[in-house]
Amino acid sequence: MTELDALREACLGCTACGLSVRRNSVVFGEGNPASPLVLVGEGPGETEDLTGRPFVGKAGQLLDRALADNGLDRTMVYICNTVKCRACDWNDGRARNRPPTEAEVAACRPWLERQLRLIAPKIILCVGAPSAKNLIKKDFSITRERGRYFPCAFARAAIATLHPAYILRQQGADNDGGYSLLVRDIGRAWAAAQRLLQGPEASKDPRDAGEACQPTLPGV
Repeated sequence: MTELDALREACLGCTACGLSVRRNSVVFGEGNPASPLVLVGEGPGETEDLTGRPFVGKAGQLLDRALADNGLDRTMVYICNTVKCRACDWNDGRARNRPPTEAEVAACRPWLERQLRLIAPKIILCVGAPSAKNLIKKDFSITRERGRYFPCAFARAAIATLHPAYILRQQGADNDGGYSLLVRDIGRAWAAAQRLLQGPEASKDPRDAGEACQPTLPGV
């Protein structure tokens, strides 16, 4: 058993916050722990809670499509969330998703930190503003700062992209809802991670041909 496997086993029994009371599953994460790129979302929803897998509902299907448009799949990256249990409120026996509270995020933070330190990715792609506020900076603005590289305690750099759930809400007959931006951000994050994996000489210029990354990779 690897250290990451042992951490997952320990996490499955976590009761550090009230989300453990009515959860079906702890959604620890999945993918390739040797990947240089980790995608981090906010937290699991209903489908994820039922299956124990991250990003498997409609938003997850869109994420898979964006990965595929970059020639990637889940076996090539690692995917997890800042909170491992579904945050929801119960009314008349029905659960409704809600953002996790600050206390719930804080309770789950040690699991996320240990997970990321064991994986040690080159680049972290924060999927959505809540993840970016957790891992990049508290006042992160997804509209102004998505796609930019920032210093990160758990990787060489972190960037953020639009959440697939937001994109689905924005999509229309003549509007992709930001899907093209998601595809572009994943591609740029993967390219930067690959350059860093190859060594310092390959990572001197972290910019893709079509779009500059501001600021550039910290320390490059």
